[in-house]
Amino acid sequence: MRKLCWILLAPLLLSGCFPVVATGVGAGALMVADRRTSGAYIDDEGIELKAGNRISEEFKDQVHVNVTSYNRSVLLTGEVPSQDARNRVEQIARSVENVRSITDELGIMPNSSFSSRSSDALITTKIKGQLLDSKTVPVNVVKVVTERGEVYLLGIVSHKEGDAAIQMASKTGGVMKVVDLFEYTD
Repeated sequence: MRKLCWILLAPLLLSGCFPVVATGVGAGALMVADRRTSGAYIDDEGIELKAGNRISEEFKDQVHVNVTSYNRSVLLTGEVPSQDARNRVEQIARSVENVRSITDELGIMPNSSFSSRSSDALITTKIKGQLLDSKTVPVNVVKVVTERGEVYLLGIVSHKEGDAAIQMASKTGGVMKVVDLFEYTD
């Protein structure tokens, strides 16, 4: 019986290897097309993971915090219950190695609902779709984060690209506000 279970489970366990390899290849392709240095790209991934884990360890489900790092600049979005919690979350993020700056956009309020987060995800998807169709803005140079209908745009762009991305985002249904956190190349 035990052997039969392993025989039935083996294809499922082995099939997990393909997504891991594909993800590694996909991440490599994204890194090549990114305007950040490979070191900054890797640092950003580490910053998001470390800060997110440290915040989760300390606060558990008392907060809803998203950590987004682009070129070692950290954007904090989400909700916290108090100013003290907000200060502590920022302190945790700032303590992560290689963090250059922090933009704290945390709201002091109850955690957002599933429907609010779903709406934000839809807005992000719409904007990414517009960027994908754009001939002005390469989709892989703009990171889009949406929280409570507010859109944050991060990336290393020219003023022409940045203006076009801001224009696209601001005309997207459900967007309350667009915050430009771009680094400009010109």
